[in-house]
Amino acid sequence: MYFNRLEFNAQLARKDMSVKDLADAIHMPLSTMYRKLNADGDFDRKEIAEIVERLEIDDPKRIFFAPELT
Repeated sequence: MYFNRLEFNAQLARKDMSVKDLADAIHMPLSTMYRKLNADGDFDRKEIAEIVERLEIDDPKRIFFAPELT
């Protein structure tokens, strides 16, 4: 399983939010957000729940638990 960055970015665009806006909204340092987005870390359950809520994501599995494409 992996993080689907393309779908994440699409959802940010749908909600007219930047990565900084989201990081601020969930009280995460921007550097930490970028580190996690670039696969140098994983989002924990609480962070995923906050992101899902802020971005109004209907199906979190599509973004956070997507099967790896080959």
